Amino acid sequence: MIELRNVSVSFQQKGKEIRAVEAVDINIEKGDIYGIVGYSGAGKSTLVRVMNLLQKPTEGEVIINRTNLGELSPKALRKERKTIGMIFQHFNLMESRTIFDNVDFSLKYTGKSKQERCQKVNELLELVGLADKANAYPKQLSGGQKQRVAIARALANEPKVLLCDEATSALDPKTTQQILTLLKKLNRTLGLTIVLITHEMQVVKEICNKVAVMEKGKIIEKGSSIQIFSDPKEELTKDFIRTATHIDQALERIQEHSAFAHQLENKWLVELSYVGNRTNEPLIAHLYSKYQVTANILYGNVEFLQETPLGSLVVTLSGETHQRQKALDYLIGQGVIVHILKKDEKNSQIRVIEGGK
Repeated sequence: MIELRNVSVSFQQKGKEIRAVEAVDINIEKGDIYGIVGYSGAGKSTLVRVMNLLQKPTEGEVIINRTNLGELSPKALRKERKTIGMIFQHFNLMESRTIFDNVDFSLKYTGKSKQERCQKVNELLELVGLADKANAYPKQLSGGQKQRVAIARALANEPKVLLCDEATSALDPKTTQQILTLLKKLNRTLGLTIVLITHEMQVVKEICNKVAVMEKGKIIEKGSSIQIFSDPKEELTKDFIRTATHIDQALERIQEHSAFAHQLENKWLVELSYVGNRTNEPLIAHLYSKYQVTANILYGNVEFLQETPLGSLVVTLSGETHQRQKALDYLIGQGVIVHILKKDEKNSQIRVIEGGK
């Protein structure tokens, strides 16, 4: 559906060459909701603009539906762009036009009759839940409603791809969730392929089946959402994920709260992560029956990515030292990812000192 081959984008700034995107290879399949995540300045927005050639790459190829966009004439490129919708962080609505007219504007040069356009606009507003706002003006709408108008407008020409550049960044958490639910609905009912640019891993976790992580113009890690969330390789990816899963916040509270102080004395503090059916298995209970190791759960969480459960636990382990190690070896053998956060019984400070898989 969307293929980027060795794409790079360079700019000249004050006599220096700035590499905004460098040697990016991505393959996005039909029906994917593909997240591209990274901090500000990572090159995400430049990369998404390359996908419809609003930004021409300095090097590389952009292929949509087996068509190389770089080989098209200006007229053919304009036609191809109609198959690619785009929404932005700040909606870009025309304040002097009604909601109906904002959506209708996208149909102005399609050759449709006035009646056909009217029917299409009403269908789109119904689809995004704004049928009753056709005669309203943008200033009368909430941020979430404005983004729904922008989505309706982007869908006017029945695109096969929808590019979303930080589309939820200006919205509150509740409204963000509503927009993500709408995008999932459009993906499912229209077969729409969605590319989502964001700096929020929480957004990726909610909606994306695949994800790529960008840093300094490069893709440093990519894969299925389950793969990335359950077993990230790069430190930046781990940082994003720990922010989204709130593990670091939990550890900070455990470290600072006096109620946990006695529970950390002479014990190992361990973080466990596991995926799929293992979330249903009584692995913790087995530690005592098999190795006489007591596990006290300080924090636990189960989330679902693409209908697959991912579990996280922070536990203390007590028992004979060699039995604790056997217990961890058993967990690792069961496919649990193990990070020992405190192993030095004389020091209660939480620190990652070893990991295993």
